[in-house]
Amino acid sequence: MKRRALVAAAAFAAIAAAGGCSTVAYYGQAVGGHIEVMHRTRPIERVLADGATDPALRARLERVLEIREFASRELALPDNGSYRGYADLGRPYVVWNVVAAPELAIAPRPSCFLVVGCVSYRGYYSRDRAEAFAAELAAQGYDVFVYGVPAYSTLGWFDDPILNTFVRYPDTELARLVFHELAHQVVYLKGDTTFNESFAVAVEEEGLRRWLPGRVTEEERAAYLLGRERRAAFVALLLRHRERLGALYDSSASDAEKRAGKTRVLAELDAEYRALRDGEWGGWAGYDRWFEKGVNNAHLASVATYEELVPAFRALLAREGADLRRFYAAVGTLARLDPPARAAALAALAPAPQAALVQR
Repeated sequence: MKRRALVAAAAFAAIAAAGGCSTVAYYGQAVGGHIEVMHRTRPIERVLADGATDPALRARLERVLEIREFASRELALPDNGSYRGYADLGRPYVVWNVVAAPELAIAPRPSCFLVVGCVSYRGYYSRDRAEAFAAELAAQGYDVFVYGVPAYSTLGWFDDPILNTFVRYPDTELARLVFHELAHQVVYLKGDTTFNESFAVAVEEEGLRRWLPGRVTEEERAAYLLGRERRAAFVALLLRHRERLGALYDSSASDAEKRAGKTRVLAELDAEYRALRDGEWGGWAGYDRWFEKGVNNAHLASVATYEELVPAFRALLAREGADLRRFYAAVGTLARLDPPARAAALAALAPAPQAALVQR
């Protein structure tokens, strides 16, 4: 392991030691989990040179290197060791996130950390640990939702690898993910997820606009666009019902009336999703996992308007003549403004809202 990784791991352990026992345990699994990821990582070139490498995996990794080189050469994204290594973790996700929300409220229970600020979830490298934490919160009366995450960014602290959890994604999704995660290494504003995610989405969009021509078939491009349309429709469905629940919870109704209303709204959400799936989507069941254990407030809390600033960043990119280096510098300038000035500057660019799932 690189010395930097060891130093960072020790630093995280020291931060954990400053908290209570549960904090120490949580940071311990986080440090141990990431060390395992780094330990399993091999340079992609070495994997390609290995005669025992599966041909299908070889083809995917060769594509990864093309995408990675394009990211730095054409998109001015960091030219470092990130996404130039490969790790097979032997599991379908790298971490499992736990989201919790009160029984009669949508606002997620926050988790705050020194490095990234406050987020709406807590991540675990073990599904069992995630489920155990979720069970603790459920026993306290929270609605909980546990979901797997195929990739995450360490914001440049480490050389993030390509993982078995997403290496076999279609080319469009693989390129999108690499561009998005590298963007977090360019500008990251602690504690402002909307700013960070909107910026990264703007970068991935511009990256795909430049990368797609001549590299994917029309069928692949159409499949990518169809996926985006379905995602947008699903998010819109969730947000409609979340707004209904929010209005119910904020009303003067009794708790008993709110619980009955909650049951009714969530049942209607389930029915509308099934109608969308079996009708317009022709049976495509990509979001069925959301409904496996029943949707609750935590599910809806995991959906956020994390892309509402994308129109502003698109406008800023256009203002800079689609020059990405100038765009990144301008975004960095925005990040250094105090929150009111930053909000005003972004609103002046383009105030139109969007919404997106937290999971990537």
